[in-house]
Amino acid sequence: MKSISVPIGKKVYFASDNHLGAPTQEQSLPREKKFVAWLDEVKEDAAAIFLLGDLFDFWFEYKTVVPKGFTRTLGKLAEITDSGIPIFYFVGNHDLWMNGYFENELNIPVYHTPQQFKINSTTFFIGHGDGLGPGDKGYKRMKKLFTNRMAQWCFRWLHPDMGVKLAQYFSVNNKLLSGEEDIHFLGENKEWLVQYAKRKLKEKHCDYFVFGHRHLPLEITLSATSSYINLGDWISYYTYGVFDGTKLSLETYVH
Repeated sequence: MKSISVPIGKKVYFASDNHLGAPTQEQSLPREKKFVAWLDEVKEDAAAIFLLGDLFDFWFEYKTVVPKGFTRTLGKLAEITDSGIPIFYFVGNHDLWMNGYFENELNIPVYHTPQQFKINSTTFFIGHGDGLGPGDKGYKRMKKLFTNRMAQWCFRWLHPDMGVKLAQYFSVNNKLLSGEEDIHFLGENKEWLVQYAKRKLKEKHCDYFVFGHRHLPLEITLSATSSYINLGDWISYYTYGVFDGTKLSLETYVH
């Protein structure tokens, strides 16, 4: 379990599901500028920042090429890590194919599976949330293809102009991939990430289970001492999590 100490007056921030580039670069630019403005504000008192995936609507790293765009965001992330504030990134279902660029260029560790963190004396179970729990069966089958090394090797042989354009088309139009088929609250008993968190809680206590992916800002009590938090998104809600050293809460960015 990784440990982070939050000094008095500092906070830890969590955000997820920006889907920059969707449905077009031009249409996502105002959202990107808003996110960068948020990063500018939180860096003033941030002890750490967690980004829980789908920052981009599509991201694929060729050996010497990454997708065009997102200069404002990437530059701001580099500025923050250069200042000494750690950023932790968890890949989502739209950016599964990270392979060293964030680590080498931005000094941001990238996680492909959920991780446990201890922040001060509070325990966190953190991940994007895709493919977890009893549901999401269609996506689980698709993810096996996405993470297949042979499939990725074949995709790399496409010229980036063709590969990225093709992937962006499916990313925007495939409801199974985008999650648009269930962006409404299903009820606690049908929320598969809630069910997943409850199952993990039986194995080991955790104060907070923090996920993205669902695009819904949710705060659900699992027990007297444990909660499930879904961060929402930066498309409709502009919500984020903030931990003040004692308590995690959801807030909305107004800019």
